[in-house]
Amino acid sequence: MSSALLKTNRRSLLPGGLRKAADLAVNILYPRRCPVCDRPVRPLGALICPECERIPRRVGAERCLRCGRKVPAHMEYCRGCRERRHYFTRGCSAFSYAGIKTSLYRFKYMGRQEYAAWYGQEMTRALAERVRKGGFPRPDLIVPVPLSDKRMRKRGYNQAALLAREVSKRCGIPCLEGALKRVRDTKPLKTEGVLERQENLKRSFLVYGNDVKLKSIMLIDDIYTTGATVDACASALLSAGAVSVTFLTLASGDETKC
Repeated sequence: MSSALLKTNRRSLLPGGLRKAADLAVNILYPRRCPVCDRPVRPLGALICPECERIPRRVGAERCLRCGRKVPAHMEYCRGCRERRHYFTRGCSAFSYAGIKTSLYRFKYMGRQEYAAWYGQEMTRALAERVRKGGFPRPDLIVPVPLSDKRMRKRGYNQAALLAREVSKRCGIPCLEGALKRVRDTKPLKTEGVLERQENLKRSFLVYGNDVKLKSIMLIDDIYTTGATVDACASALLSAGAVSVTFLTLASGDETKC
């Protein structure tokens, strides 16, 4: 069991005062790693080193009005949103992928689950900014993009679910992890083009139960690139009766490369 999970499990059993003392003890024994430099975070109890907080490149004001990806100043929509139909209505990301890819790799493949706390904090900030500016509806439910059973067994956790829990905790929107299932184990998509991704993801997701019916859903994932994964999930949710689907991701790829 990872240090992050040990911390969560022990803390949940204790009342408020003892919980703080337990947090301190666990932080000393199992120090939280910084999401940027990967060294033990200082000061103790922080989510990220103060000097590292400004290093990842955040998505600024110049973003696609639909998917939220960074675009040149003169453009309202990225090429992908101009050329392709999407099933989601709006999207938002906290960071540009190029500035956080090393951190994200450790989070997904090296067990750095504790990064999710800071990631979730920054994703919630990005979402709040978009909601304040208008055009981004507040959802009824948060749903993480699921992993296949095979990948879940291999990795041991779903990075999107970790992010979804953190965002849910911070914004007060319920998180429903079991609503969406991945029923096909697709091959890795990062080397494929848009059409190949779309074909690969057809009929890969199914909705279980009626919890999404007549609800506005916000999907949570780690990265948005072409939108093929989000669209496949959104299509399944809409077919199951969801009113609308938006998404929030930790990072988004460069518009010129997608």
